[in-house]
Amino acid sequence: MNKINDYKDLLVWQKAMNLVVDVYKTTKMLPKEEAYGLSDQMRRAAVSIPSNIAEGYGRQTPKSYAQFLTIARGSAYELETQILLCQKIHPLSSEIVESLTATISEIKKMLTSIINKLHQQLS
Repeated sequence: MNKINDYKDLLVWQKAMNLVVDVYKTTKMLPKEEAYGLSDQMRRAAVSIPSNIAEGYGRQTPKSYAQFLTIARGSAYELETQILLCQKIHPLSSEIVESLTATISEIKKMLTSIINKLHQQLS
């Protein structure tokens, strides 16, 4: 296992960054009238995930780090909901929805694991 020297070494951060790219590609396929609606919300939620992972890592205390990871996980749940809603309003291919939601599920699990380890350190 590689040593973590920076938040960019975290696999969960890397996956979250790739998710942002995928969300941007997906939202470009939506109708123009969604530019300031659901599309914007999805992009903000997606960007929030790696941003909060990085910010929490930079805080350098387990309690604060866990708090920011919890926010990142909440943004992942928010994004998942928005994708499912988007699928109901604007037909997205099942492949896109399944790929995005599978990635989000993986990120949520990874965040939960790190959060639980941090809470164990605090106990």
